[in-house]
Amino acid sequence: MSTKSTTTRIVAIGGGHGLGRVLSSLSDYGSQVTGVVTTTDNGGSTGRIRACQGGIAWGDMRNCINQLITEPSIGSMIFEYRFRGNGELNGHNLGNLMLTALDNLCIRPLDAINLIRDMLHVKPHIIPMSEHPSDLAAITYDGKIINGETSVDELAEIPKRLYLEPAVPATKEAVNAIMDADIILLGPGSFLTSIMPVLLLREIEQALKVSTAKIAFITNLDKEKGPAGEMSLETMLHWCERAMAGRVIDTIITDEHQPQLAPHYQQMVLDLASNNHEWRHDRNKLKHAVDRLIATC
Repeated sequence: MSTKSTTTRIVAIGGGHGLGRVLSSLSDYGSQVTGVVTTTDNGGSTGRIRACQGGIAWGDMRNCINQLITEPSIGSMIFEYRFRGNGELNGHNLGNLMLTALDNLCIRPLDAINLIRDMLHVKPHIIPMSEHPSDLAAITYDGKIINGETSVDELAEIPKRLYLEPAVPATKEAVNAIMDADIILLGPGSFLTSIMPVLLLREIEQALKVSTAKIAFITNLDKEKGPAGEMSLETMLHWCERAMAGRVIDTIITDEHQPQLAPHYQQMVLDLASNNHEWRHDRNKLKHAVDRLIATC
């Protein structure tokens, strides 16, 4: 690594598989990297746990940690284990249950994550967007209120706007990481349900507004399902910038030139696809893209 690379602080925002892919591609940067993770998921094992136990959604953070495990061990096998069968445990991920148990022992959610990170030797920081439970909600153009991330994903059309219910404060460590960052990455991933929830937090909005970091948006390699799949890239950038109180995104990292974008966007056009799955970003190619971004800082 160059001297600049060893001092650059990188924050990646999102959730699920997309953020996990970015974080794993940057694992060589270790503790210089921070993932700010959405906590509004209400589907699958996470949704079932939230329905009976309350609390924040753990699934996206568990996914990120899974993708950052570089040394397989008994601990990592336990953390990744998913129950099968006909009983109530069917489909539950043991990592989700472990994080829920630590949370119930009156440990801060972030402390629970850090305990698991230490156990699994994960160096990049994983920070929940908030330590308070909240759900993603949408207002449609005909005035209907849609509650829950899975319901938003099932909408037949793009919503008028998104909000969090209830409104909750951002985790202070997430805000501090954004304020200290040299590079901030948005995406890839589910736009409405992974990227946008983090940007809906008031403290995150204000931190991004005044941040001196270079902000880059990483495009998906395939069209999303659901309402986000009907959104143009320009619309997505507009939604992000509106949620950042007008802060303009600097760079678009994409696999093909986007001639429709305004000229003030720097476009970094690179081959980003995995050789095995053309819709999935290749870790080494993502790292190369971020290395190029660092070189321009």
